Formats: sequence, C-alpha cells, structure tokens
Amino acid sequence: MHSRSLRFLGLCSLIALLGACATAPAPVKTPETFFKEGEAAYASKNYAEAITQFKKVKESFSNPELSAQAELKIADAHFENGAFIEAAAAYEDFRKLHPTNEKAPYALYRLGLANYNQITGIDTDQTAVKNAVHYLEMFLAQYPGSEYAADAKAKLADCRDKQLAYENYVGNFYLRTKKYPSAIKRLTEALQRFPGEPGLADTLSYLEQAYRKSGDTVRAEEVAKRLETEYPAKAREAKGEAVQPAPGKDELPMIIFK
Repeated sequence: MHSRSLRFLGLCSLIALLGACATAPAPVKTPETFFKEGEAAYASKNYAEAITQFKKVKESFSNPELSAQAELKIADAHFENGAFIEAAAAYEDFRKLHPTNEKAPYALYRLGLANYNQITGIDTDQTAVKNAVHYLEMFLAQYPGSEYAADAKAKLADCRDKQLAYENYVGNFYLRTKKYPSAIKRLTEALQRFPGEPGLADTLSYLEQAYRKSGDTVRAEEVAKRLETEYPAKAREAKGEAVQPAPGKDELPMIIFK
C-alpha cells in the first residue's frame, strides 16, 4: 500500500512539473536578437521577413542607434525587393528623422535611385523622372565627393535624356496633330532647358518642320542651318540622304526606351 502511494505521489509530481513547463513563458528576445534575425533573413533574400524583424527593433524603443540602423535596413529591404515606392518613403523618413546620421548621404542617394527605378516609358507619367532629378541633383550638390557621386551623375544624365525625349515626344505629337504653335512653344522651351543634349537633334528637326508647316519659312531656315551645323547626320537624314558620319565625329546615339 505504501508503495502505491509513493508511485501515485510521484506521478502527480511529474504531471505538475510538465504542466508548469508547458505554461512557462517563452524567453523574451532582445532588439539585438531581432536585428540579427533581420540581417539573416536579408542575407537570404527573404526581405519580407527581414522587414518584420527590423520593425520589431524599431518598436522596442530601447536602443536609438540600433533603431536607426533598422530603419535604414527596412528601406534597403524594400529596395532590394523591388518595392521602390515603399523604399523611397522609408529613405525619406530616415533622412527626416536622422539628418545628421553618417548614413544620411547614402539614404539620399538611394532615395534618388528608388525614384529612378520607378521610371517607365516615354508616354507615361513623368513624376518619377522629376523626383529622381530632384533628389539626384540635391545629392550631388550636398555630397559632390561621395563614393556614389559618379553613379548619381550617370543616372542624372540619363534622366535628363529621358526628360528631353519626353519633350520631343510631346512636340512631335503636336506636330502630327497640326497644332503648330503648341509644337513650336514646347520644342523651343526644350532647346533652352536641355542645352548640349544629343536628343536636341530631334528637337531641332521637329521644330524646323513645325515652323515650315506653320508658314514661317524664315525661322524654319534658321533652325535648318543650326541643325546642319550642330547635327549634320540628322540634317542629312531629314533630307532623306544616306547618313555617313564624318571621320572622327561620330554622333552620340539617341536614347531608346524599352
């Protein structure tokens, strides 16, 4: 009888112990742990999970420096995941919250790239191009010696090519629809806004046609002479002649939207 009682008490103790283990709270993770898990997910290109973990770091409010790093990592994760609208917003938030942070130049550069990567075609909304130009110009003005300056300059030049191509597209639309005063205004403004751009060959060609079809032959001849002087290959093309680049003077290629 005594033996049964002992076994019964032992069984009860074991059940109680297991119950206590089952209800024991899970260990609380630190912000540093969340950050490491976010970095691991980021390295594995599991960007959604990385963002989740980095947000937990932010929400902990216990380590301002680590929270700032997490905010930037969230922006990077959105960027690498192709969510450029969300990335742009996150980089902008980082800049506003941490204007003196050592990563502020990087955030501004990536903000420009996030907008640049939203650019689509010539016949679509041009807001992304305008925003990219704005932030890339701001970046180069503030951080001309940055390691990212060369790429920012290349992206900015491409944006300007695209802006001129859009102006040519609109000017040519007015030309084709016989709205010659509108074509002349748009193309003339493009000449002033984008000096030295290779796309101005098309601008001058369309402008000459707009003047000629509007009956202003004097200005049409003036534009034709300028086209001949600055872009002789384009001038010959406009006349239907075979294009033979002058020796040593290859013209820059036109921008082609894909």
